[in-house]
Amino acid sequence: MSRFLECDVAVIGGGLVGASIAFGLCRSGVRPLVLDGEDLDLRASRANFALVWVQGKGVGAPHYALWSRQSSLLWPQFAALLRDATGIDVALSQRGAFSFALSSAELDRWRTEMETIAGETAGAAAPYEILGHNELRDRLPAIGPDVVGAVFSPADGHVNSLRLLRALHAALKAGGADYRARHTVKDIEPLKAGFRLSGDWGTAVARRVVLAAGIGNGTLAPKVGLDVPLKRSKGQVLVTEKCAPFLRFASATIRQTDEGGVMIGDSEETASTSIAARADINAVLAQRAIRTFPLLANVNVVRSWAGFRVKTLDGLPVYEESASHPGAFAVACHSGVTLAASHALVLAPQIAAGALSSDLAVFDSRRFPRRSHVPQTA
Repeated sequence: MSRFLECDVAVIGGGLVGASIAFGLCRSGVRPLVLDGEDLDLRASRANFALVWVQGKGVGAPHYALWSRQSSLLWPQFAALLRDATGIDVALSQRGAFSFALSSAELDRWRTEMETIAGETAGAAAPYEILGHNELRDRLPAIGPDVVGAVFSPADGHVNSLRLLRALHAALKAGGADYRARHTVKDIEPLKAGFRLSGDWGTAVARRVVLAAGIGNGTLAPKVGLDVPLKRSKGQVLVTEKCAPFLRFASATIRQTDEGGVMIGDSEETASTSIAARADINAVLAQRAIRTFPLLANVNVVRSWAGFRVKTLDGLPVYEESASHPGAFAVACHSGVTLAASHALVLAPQIAAGALSSDLAVFDSRRFPRRSHVPQTA
């Protein structure tokens, strides 16, 4: 059991967000201490859909649309760096992706959203096409008759989620990070020159700290004068047996992995506190998938799971350094896969240098109403 640890920078959380930042810190010459939780914690990293996704993000928030786009463009470099550091290929595929509409109203809504994003970003957002059923069938012969059309963006793609997390952790080891599993941080105490982090495992003192603990940020952030208001968002995923390739592209709800299995997901529960997957939701997911690709009716489901997303109140990321306790940074986002490249190659170097760029000020938590339990700064 650990008793006392000292470091320059501690990263709380070893999921995709924390590991991506820690990898970037290693590349910047910092050897972070990464304090991770238990294997069975409610991790978004173990339940993600592994999309590198841009389309539809940033309605009313052009800065988020452009931040997501930038990360998608950085992903080939990020994947190559991980492969060079570890020999692990995360199976990045950026051939483009579809959002399938099962009604005209659904397609019209997405068309409006994409037009809005294009207008708000002055055309700088990711390119896209609106396809009718016949155009879609020409590209995807297996598509079902119930699909009225789709949005297609060449900027989108997907990766092998298990290999991604494995590659990040292997890269941390290779880069000299001190990774500690089963080191859940329960308390943070600001000091005159740093922070004392503690848990059942013992105590660590760090000059700077990065809160990347997912839903745990909701309780840890106020201890350093920050506020990361999150909303509950539970999702479920189905995985089929391996089958012959039929979908070379990603989609928002169905993706065929590089190993042949099909992942299906598109649910959200906002009131549930149970990690258990619900059979009725799985049935709806399966039904919609079969309407989209009828051949899936003959494919067996081999497993399913549920997980809790990390979602702020408005769905946009939070990047912020504490005004009352400089050196404490909070990072929270839903799109941990999509934004992993920017977290490693853009955000981490700024943290290593000791200050966030003014470009990221639009993502700080001051956009939310302040809550009474959060310590206010003068």
